Amino acid sequence: MKGETLFDSFRDISEKEWKQKIQYNLKGKDYNEEVVWNSPEGIKVKPFYHAEDLEHITIQQTQNSSWKIGQSIYAGNAIMANEKALRYLEKGAEALQFIVPSENVDAVIFLNNIDLSRVKICFELQFLSNTYIKQILDRVSNADKIHWQIDPIGHLARSGNWYENMSSDMSLIGDLFTLDTETILSVDVSLYENAGADIVQQLAYAMSHANEYLNVLKQDGNLGQLKSIDFKVSVAGNYFFEIAKLKALRNLWSVLSKAYGITIPCSIVSQPSKRNKTIYDFNVNMLRTTTECMSAVLGGSDVVFNLNYNAVYKKDNNFANRIALNQLILLKEESYFDKVENATEGSYYIETITHQLAEKALLLFKAIEKDGGFLKQLKNHTIQNKIADSARKQQEKFDAKKVVLVGSNVFQNEADKMGEALELYPFVKKNPRKTLITPIIEKRLAEELEQNRLSHE
Repeated sequence: MKGETLFDSFRDISEKEWKQKIQYNLKGKDYNEEVVWNSPEGIKVKPFYHAEDLEHITIQQTQNSSWKIGQSIYAGNAIMANEKALRYLEKGAEALQFIVPSENVDAVIFLNNIDLSRVKICFELQFLSNTYIKQILDRVSNADKIHWQIDPIGHLARSGNWYENMSSDMSLIGDLFTLDTETILSVDVSLYENAGADIVQQLAYAMSHANEYLNVLKQDGNLGQLKSIDFKVSVAGNYFFEIAKLKALRNLWSVLSKAYGITIPCSIVSQPSKRNKTIYDFNVNMLRTTTECMSAVLGGSDVVFNLNYNAVYKKDNNFANRIALNQLILLKEESYFDKVENATEGSYYIETITHQLAEKALLLFKAIEKDGGFLKQLKNHTIQNKIADSARKQQEKFDAKKVVLVGSNVFQNEADKMGEALELYPFVKKNPRKTLITPIIEKRLAEELEQNRLSHE
């Protein structure tokens, strides 16, 4: 009939009716045991989701059309770093991250001929120096647009020590806010994922980690100088949960910043997780990084940096770099992952788990703050112990083949030999040294299995 649409002839079906139909088809089997599964975060994942699931959820729009293709460059040699940067930009990169190992590296050289007004630039300094930053701001055109990924708390968590000491490191952050630049602070959430933290822990630790900086800025009267903050996130293989993780992260930051009376945007910089990567059947890593980059884009990342499929065991090389960059180009230019503003908005499943992850993370965040905050829990090793417990549970599931890595713990190619192919040591390195706290150590799930296979080659 005129005026009717295709769907007018279908009546609305309630969630209760759908569930009854499923229970009928199960023929007496228990609904919760057969079709509901529990995530590591304690979320019960249902076989279907309904509009009724969103009745009490506020949906925040996720923009995923303006994400940038990133390329990370180690800037140990300034001339070589500049050559690589220009080559990557020519091949399709839109954002660059320079990892700078020391103050002796001249940033003016590796930024030569790069238009900072067009290309997003991130600096990951492996040292802390406001003099170095000030020199670049004075000498480089448009250097005020650089994202300085300064994260002394992240350095403490990763290395076990401050750059110098807590007082010096934190006061230097305050000094940096006198400089005219876009982004100073960064929170390295990737460490928690790569060490084995579950998603709720990652989100809660990200907020508590950031909250330490907000507290310092408020006490020093610099809170009004904060323009933006970067969250560096590792994206793992649970496709929909990782999308929800990034959406929840942005929602939680909005809540936290408003609690301080500020409305500050955050930039999410994503990269595939290292935890599920393998040295055996390494080509499967390309499939893993592809879906993880997809999650990163759909979750609302501002920049996505890919991970080379052989990064675990092989030195930086042109072929692997080209493959990694082309994966992102294919997603953007041929799969059109930049054409839809909010591809996941309204998905009953994703919106529901986003809400559940955010709620659980907020509860954990509040518990951390009630106990004295993130730094206190780092110093008394509560954070380390919680991550270690989560990592142990993941490892047990991997060993029992409940978590599957194809080519590693299942469907092994016995003819695959890797002993002579290793250019990098792919396992946890033991470096005994005096530290203020026990550092959080990144470790891949397949390490013990791989060491055993290598010993029998």
